[in-house]
Amino acid sequence: MKELFIKTEEQRKWLEKLGNLEQSIKEHAKENDEQSLFPHGNINKLREIGYTKVTLPKEYGGEGFNVYDAILLQETLGSYDGSTALSIGWTLLTVGDVYETKSWPKEKLADFAKAVEKGAIINKIVSEVITGSPIRGGRPGTSAVKKGNKWVINGRKAYATCSPELDYFLVTAWIPEIESPGNFLIHKDAAGLSIEETWDTVAMKATGSHDLVLENVEVDESDLVEIPNYQTGFKLNGWLLIIPATYLGIAQAARDYAVEFANHHSPNSIQGTIATLPNVQSLIGEIDLLLAQARFTLYGAAQSYIELINKGNLAAQEAGNIVNAVNVAKYTVTNNAIAIVDKAMRVVGAKSLQRNNPLQRYYRDVRAGLHNPPMDDLTIKKLAESALKL
Repeated sequence: MKELFIKTEEQRKWLEKLGNLEQSIKEHAKENDEQSLFPHGNINKLREIGYTKVTLPKEYGGEGFNVYDAILLQETLGSYDGSTALSIGWTLLTVGDVYETKSWPKEKLADFAKAVEKGAIINKIVSEVITGSPIRGGRPGTSAVKKGNKWVINGRKAYATCSPELDYFLVTAWIPEIESPGNFLIHKDAAGLSIEETWDTVAMKATGSHDLVLENVEVDESDLVEIPNYQTGFKLNGWLLIIPATYLGIAQAARDYAVEFANHHSPNSIQGTIATLPNVQSLIGEIDLLLAQARFTLYGAAQSYIELINKGNLAAQEAGNIVNAVNVAKYTVTNNAIAIVDKAMRVVGAKSLQRNNPLQRYYRDVRAGLHNPPMDDLTIKKLAESALKL
């Protein structure tokens, strides 16, 4: 089914590049999960093949991939290892969005592109424990105060995914003098910046989503790259589809494991394999139905987003339709992925709960998608508001 969504030779070329890394990426997934070890080796391999710059426009030295191209790659990478895919996915998302919207000053875009071209990794760090999800409108507790020609930033951020390998942190901080959040580009070597290893969860254990601590971090005036015109410092856009694409990849891996198991598992209570059993066939059919629904929704939303963005000067209703399409895709993919892994575990049975079985890792990892923005309740609320024209 996935073959239907491959449209260009460039996409095929990059899928082959990722395919060459499949075994090496999968090799340590179990160990990294059990010991919460960040996959430095995987990230470095992705840097080496230029994966970190695929969404950088060609005029800046990148591959110029759009969001459709990116989710195709991310789905594949997610099927190899969810933690690796989620960790690097935020770089593709951030770079894609920044250069599509050109929300930074031209000089900053040009300078930063040179770093990305050389393999720099970035994530936008918005979340804080005291505010909850930034999409709900909480004001950042992290602050930025102007002193001379410098900004002095203090605060603590949560969920800094990929923090062990990040070169740049795009940090949202409150600027008291203008009563607005601002986005600051901070290099990992800035004095006063540190990572506190707080990431201790049962899902996506190897993403290194630790806390970012900022103590009197000084940055130049030019490092205030954006003063958002959206209140929360967080916006919904098509590039967010890169995140659910990761969970779709995990679901695909679970499906493939279940199919392989069904075709080879032959208890002595039956003749042949369990693939001949009606209940197993029903589960496999339901899995593939859920995968198809999720994939068509995800790639359809990406294509619609690209077509509308290319039009430019969107009307308010069109912009609202984009937001809803992205939200619906994230909701559908995440919840279908959870259901797919559950059904795959039912095919495999109690063996799926063994620690050496990857299904139990997939089961834990896909649930993390529920907590990536936008959350389910906000998607439902937004759809209702659109229908009722509130």
